[in-house]
Amino acid sequence: MAQLMSKVSADFAEGSIVKGRIVAVREREVLVDIGYKSEGIIPKHQFEEPNEVKIGDQVQVYIERLEDDDGQLIISKEKADQKQNWEKIVQFYEENIPVEGKVRAAVKGGLMVSIGCDAFLPSSQIDVTTPRPLSSYVGETITVRIVKVNDERKNVVVSRRDIIEEERARRRAELLTQIEPGAIVTGTVKNLTEFGAFIDLEGLDGLLHITDMSWNRLTHPSQLLKIGDKIEVMVLEIDKEKERVSLGLKQRTENPWDKISERLPVGTRVRGKVTSLLPYGAFVEIEPGIEGLIHVSELSWTKRIARPSDVLAEGQEVEAVVLAVSPAEQKISLGVRQLEPNPWDSVDEKFPINSRVKGIIRNLTAFGAFVELEGGIDGMIHVSDISWTRRINHPSDVLKKGQEVEAVVLEIDKASQRIALGIKQLSTDPWDDIDKRFKIGETVTGTVVRLASFGAFVDLGEDIDGLVHISQISEERVEKVKDALKVGDTVTARVIKVDKVDRRIGLSIKAANYDESRFQEEIAAMETIKPGEDLVAMGSVFDKFDEEYRPGQGKKATE
Repeated sequence: MAQLMSKVSADFAEGSIVKGRIVAVREREVLVDIGYKSEGIIPKHQFEEPNEVKIGDQVQVYIERLEDDDGQLIISKEKADQKQNWEKIVQFYEENIPVEGKVRAAVKGGLMVSIGCDAFLPSSQIDVTTPRPLSSYVGETITVRIVKVNDERKNVVVSRRDIIEEERARRRAELLTQIEPGAIVTGTVKNLTEFGAFIDLEGLDGLLHITDMSWNRLTHPSQLLKIGDKIEVMVLEIDKEKERVSLGLKQRTENPWDKISERLPVGTRVRGKVTSLLPYGAFVEIEPGIEGLIHVSELSWTKRIARPSDVLAEGQEVEAVVLAVSPAEQKISLGVRQLEPNPWDSVDEKFPINSRVKGIIRNLTAFGAFVELEGGIDGMIHVSDISWTRRINHPSDVLKKGQEVEAVVLEIDKASQRIALGIKQLSTDPWDDIDKRFKIGETVTGTVVRLASFGAFVDLGEDIDGLVHISQISEERVEKVKDALKVGDTVTARVIKVDKVDRRIGLSIKAANYDESRFQEEIAAMETIKPGEDLVAMGSVFDKFDEEYRPGQGKKATE
């Protein structure tokens, strides 16, 4: 018996793998006979399918100890599997062979995959794109490549990304040789940008430009697509060297712009919905895929509309008239104001030239006043047409916003929608017969209304001013005008110069009492002075006054 037991012990060795037969299946353990003097016990959880274990099944086990302190045989199926699998894993690693494994659990930073032993799959190696939630992979069988083996620690790291990239490269090469422009392919929206969408064609990325997404106008691809969408697109262009593919979505449907000029000829009335408002106009969808632009200038004949949003809203239904159609540029110009007659077409009938009109001053500018004659019809009174006699530097000197005024229609420009008005034309020009009213040598009386460094302006009535030059104030030399005269003084003077063309009257106080002979000498003396010399020439005097005198600057003008 001793010799027999010695022989049995020699057939088994600790650390070896032997075949055994299941002789009993209990609730938590399985009894295995390996032909040794006693059976070994294996925990039931070491079997991949514990509920399917049955008596008579054969199983490979690892002998940990032939006898423990109680004389019990210690065996392990798990260690037998690990030892056998490890040799295969090392072989697969060395030969770069893909293996299948079942995702056992989601752990921090990745997944645990059973490939005969537990292997770690980092999150970055799960897919070529951002992976879905890690827990959703548990229970799936996946193909991976072993990328790292630590023999001492029995650690294994795998990658699924490598397998996917290899498949994509194969698929990409296959697609580049198979697809041609015009082909219909299925892909998944991978990424969205301002200019378009990148479509994954299962290995080959194609660009779907925003202009090729829809016949409708899009401001961003997200209006039509979202990441993850599966779509069918048409191949437009292929660059096999650079592996670039241009795709189209709208090309799969009929171009609504075909025969657009026949369907919507110029002058057609259309209805549509406002899809977008911009500073320069409003886009209106009048057919599926067909939008027209109502420029801000085409909203009203008479109202001054600064922004389309002042009168329109997105989603609003509007009626308009087709003004122009360009199928090549895929543009339609629309107008709202054309729905009604243009009031400017008959403006010359309502406001004939030379007719008198009344209106409210709507606005004042440096060059004139705008007068509203009727709703949306304005006329403009230029600053030079306010008075025959007064020099008006700004309309606000004599007019106010909201004031009702009467004026004469001077000119009508229908094309530019302009009406020129004049206030001074309500009366005759007093300068037409000025030489009859004021004769040289005549004595006049007036009131000093303004002082300048070179003389004094005297109101002669009916808005007619005359100028007494500093040299014509007194026989004695006058250093400063204000030393001799002041505003409000009543003076008597003689008319020494009348310039009908330049609308100027020269006066002389010192010559008021001259006899005719001496007065003529004074006139002759003035005539000999060259323009600009000592500011005596009347033309230079008035020009100098224009430079120095401005409303509200009385201090400078009265020095």
